[in-house]
Amino acid sequence: MSGLELAAVAVWSFVVALAGGAVGLVLGNLRLPLFVAAASSPAAGGGANIAVSGIAAATAGAAHIRAGRVNWRLFGWMAPPSVAGALVGGYLAGRVPKTALLLAIAAVLLYSGLDLLLRRPPEARVRAEPSVVAAVVSGAVIGLLGGFVGLILGSLRMPALLRLVGEPASRAVGTNLAVGVCVGVAGLVGHLPSAAPDWKLIAVGGAASVPAALLGARLTGRLSEPALVRAIGAVLLVAAAGAAVQAFV
Repeated sequence: MSGLELAAVAVWSFVVALAGGAVGLVLGNLRLPLFVAAASSPAAGGGANIAVSGIAAATAGAAHIRAGRVNWRLFGWMAPPSVAGALVGGYLAGRVPKTALLLAIAAVLLYSGLDLLLRRPPEARVRAEPSVVAAVVSGAVIGLLGGFVGLILGSLRMPALLRLVGEPASRAVGTNLAVGVCVGVAGLVGHLPSAAPDWKLIAVGGAASVPAALLGARLTGRLSEPALVRAIGAVLLVAAAGAAVQAFV
């Protein structure tokens, strides 16, 4: 791995973690193509990407916890089925065409991003009590999809938290990242038996992601609820493009 490749990994990891920390998304699908290209094997790159996703999520999540942006009751309902789904999806990976799954994910992200950008402000749809059933079901389904394609898929969990569960954006940001940490750990553990991750990528990408995720998390509190939702919608459109590109790479 050349010095230029490592520099590109550091810069891109910083950019992705900065955007992700601000809007409560891990955005591993934007980081994955570069990691796979720089790693010794696709499996090693995928494992490193999940590890760096977990580092970025934990860093930004810690800042959001201190700011009181995590709904712990909702986390308790959503994290276990998300982890279980990710483990099952990882076990069954390879039995479903990943190209089809990634294109389906890209379509959902595109719809979700446009929905957040174009429709009426979602604070009017926030429920007095978030839906536990929606949290459990969406967590399991998204975890399963993520296990299939090797991603945490916080970009799918975020619109589910906003539209299905009924959580306000300011708290969905931290809750999504907290769940993402659990899914990231499960995904990394699932990769260890088949292929060790590229530890050099983890070191470089993780080191660049920590300060960026902290800075991004600080930006969250400076955005109004409508502005935060619009920012999430815009990032989801970028994530949709990334998933679509990844489907053919």
